Amino acid sequence: MRHGGQILVESLVALGARKCFGVPGESYLAALDAMHDTGGAFDFVLCRNEGGAGFMAAAWGKLTGAPGICFVTRGPGATNASIGVHTAMQDSAPMLIFVGQVGTDMKGREAFQEIDYRAMFGTVAKWAVEIDRIDRIPEIVARAWSVAVSGRPGPVVIALPEDMLSSQSDVAPLAAPLRLTSPVAPDAAVGEALDMLRAAKRPLIMMGGANWTEDGRAALQSFAEASDIPVICAFRYQDQFDNFSPVYAGEAGVGMPANVKRLITQADVILALNLRFGEMTTDGYSLLDVPVPRQALIHVHASDAEIGKIYVPSLGIHAGHNGFAAQLQPVTGEWAAWRAEARAGFEAGFDAPAQPSPVDMVAVTAHLREVLPADAILTNGAGNFTVWPNKFFKFGPEARLLAPQSGAMGYGLPAAIAAKVAAPDRCVVCFAGDGDFQMNCQELATAAQAGAQPIVLVVNNGIYGTIRAHQERQYPGRVSGTDMVSPDFAQLAQAYGFHGERVERTEDFAAAFERALAAPSGAVLDLNVAAEAITPRQTLSQIREASLRG
Repeated sequence: MRHGGQILVESLVALGARKCFGVPGESYLAALDAMHDTGGAFDFVLCRNEGGAGFMAAAWGKLTGAPGICFVTRGPGATNASIGVHTAMQDSAPMLIFVGQVGTDMKGREAFQEIDYRAMFGTVAKWAVEIDRIDRIPEIVARAWSVAVSGRPGPVVIALPEDMLSSQSDVAPLAAPLRLTSPVAPDAAVGEALDMLRAAKRPLIMMGGANWTEDGRAALQSFAEASDIPVICAFRYQDQFDNFSPVYAGEAGVGMPANVKRLITQADVILALNLRFGEMTTDGYSLLDVPVPRQALIHVHASDAEIGKIYVPSLGIHAGHNGFAAQLQPVTGEWAAWRAEARAGFEAGFDAPAQPSPVDMVAVTAHLREVLPADAILTNGAGNFTVWPNKFFKFGPEARLLAPQSGAMGYGLPAAIAAKVAAPDRCVVCFAGDGDFQMNCQELATAAQAGAQPIVLVVNNGIYGTIRAHQERQYPGRVSGTDMVSPDFAQLAQAYGFHGERVERTEDFAAAFERALAAPSGAVLDLNVAAEAITPRQTLSQIREASLRG
């Protein structure tokens, strides 16, 4: 006989789970009890807020391809964690979030902290379910894992009534991992796609999604290079293709470069792999006509629900993108100049003027490109500062970027902690604005306790930069609610046991970053960045003056 917590935890271990993130709660004490005996096999990473725990689980799923596991308590715990669920959904990242629930004998009475989780998460998660009978734990957990990783990956919410979880049963937990395969494209469909590319004058490959395998990425790169076709990546997925490849041409996302917009609008055939065609990737759905694009669109996706969801493809192929990439054979055509121009446009994007700031982020990112190891992991939340890791860093085949397609502030630090938990020997650098950092800076304690301390670069300009920029464009000179008074971040970091220091000048950064790299405790560098340096090529004053001129 086992109690429900033991059946649940043993099933997760059998499926392949090794870590989970969460904040303890009395509603799932039986699960916590089961974790008492799983040290080293299934470790609970104690977080300081359920929002941070949710972000960590979402980042784990994006980085590893396996579901990030999160445990939170009922009511307030679940509502705090919902930001991680939304982020995992928009990132197409696999995640399982287990939520405590009131006892089955109290449901429907608005008992203490009671929420109908299927109603609450029904439009946010890929699936939301409640386990009412202990004997169904293995069945539903296996299904939840399968739903999270198959098709378009995403988060699954599983509610655990307290009395169900603490009751006893002789039902056997799961004993082996799931083996799932993706749909395979028919040879005829692959051949038709290749014929369309051969007939093109300006072909383009667009790739997205987090669940690429190393073999799948290598196969796509081999095909693109042999065929000399430019490749662009979806919003915040530029780490999925080798940026040093001569065919890589940039990221389709926020602040989309003119070169990338031109490639999408002028392409006559687009091969879209694992792409959900989000708002940012399409510049507000303006670069392709809705519902029938001017461009001939070949849309390949493992989820049939994504094909034709927004754009009617010329050819829709329900297939796994990794396997499809392996089926591709090189094509040739007269588009060498098109590809060369695309690459030149990407390279030109790194040319930016010196910034009017005590610490110049153009110089900072140039230095980081020189000194970071090839397998570095960069993370960021949301804000104007994200332009630096997103547009001024080249991701080689081993480097990774963890950044939220949902545009969630506060994601960067929890994501960096999750990355250090998953890969303790890799260099992890979190970029955070001063506002972004303060959304989850308490998770520095989580990092210290877990021995998973990243390097954090706080781009400290004293304002909510993105909102201030929008203010100056729409209501120039009428500043409201965007100035910020912050603590001494270096001292705050030291209080959490991190190396912390303030970097006042650009010329001080290299030595400070070397100290950060050498610090076994992790580090927080507080960068003195001027509010004027709001974008790489336009100051705050220039934005305001342009708006006033009308």
